[in-house]
Amino acid sequence: MEGTSLCLPIVVLLMQCSPSVPVTVTTDKHKVEVNEFSDAVLSCTFRTEKDQNPRIEWKKKGKDVSFVYFDGHFKGPFEDRATIDGATVTLRRATQEDAGEYRCEISAPLDTVNLGETNVTLKVLVPPHIPSCDIPSGAVTGSVVQLRCQDQQSIPPATYTWFKDNAAISQPRSANATYQMNSHTGVLEFRAVAKEDTGRYSCLASNGVGRPQSCEGKHMTIEDVNVSAVVAAVVGVCLVVVVCGCGGYLLHRNGFFSRHRGRSNVNYVPPPQDPQDFKHTQSFML
Repeated sequence: MEGTSLCLPIVVLLMQCSPSVPVTVTTDKHKVEVNEFSDAVLSCTFRTEKDQNPRIEWKKKGKDVSFVYFDGHFKGPFEDRATIDGATVTLRRATQEDAGEYRCEISAPLDTVNLGETNVTLKVLVPPHIPSCDIPSGAVTGSVVQLRCQDQQSIPPATYTWFKDNAAISQPRSANATYQMNSHTGVLEFRAVAKEDTGRYSCLASNGVGRPQSCEGKHMTIEDVNVSAVVAAVVGVCLVVVVCGCGGYLLHRNGFFSRHRGRSNVNYVPPPQDPQDFKHTQSFML
């Protein structure tokens, strides 16, 4: 009995000297990725020292910090499509507007350290949309031609594959290739197109989320330069210039432009008259 009585004060002393456990807040996943229109789970778990009913708050960071969950209720756009279990929040049918950084805050006023928090980043993945394709209908041999393909809505950004007559165009293996293709920007460039490049072109956008999407194919025709037509056009222009020049010279030589300039001179002053022209030869007074 005496040994027991000696141990009790020591146990009490150890209990009084043991460090308190402050409020701690953790998450199972700091980065969450979900497909568009699927549910997103933002986990948050906590442990308190004494307070058994701490205050739970969720906030979303942006230009301004906005409340997601406060005073036991969801706020704003989360009001009718979010649930909470403990401190873990589930967002139903997440959209791109839901993407961003969230913060779970636990406030325990009865604890020695009464505030803890953790951050969760939500990324909403968007499958490809039908890309916008810019494909010229024709060009002349030897010219530089660019075909463009772009999808601005997919997340992560899409990569692009070009097709000619339903066959995928491979990346050029030589620096001397007549074309170059950038799978990230979607640009297919021919440095000097040839007649063999004639065909139906289309582009496929993919990003690993959902089904890839393709734009409608378009036919591009490559033709040789019509030398005869170019020569005929040049000769025709030269003839027009010669005829106009000769006509102008003849008109100028015959004084056509001088006569018309005199008639159109609005500042023309008539020559002075001889005072004799205004003398009366007889009186009109009777």
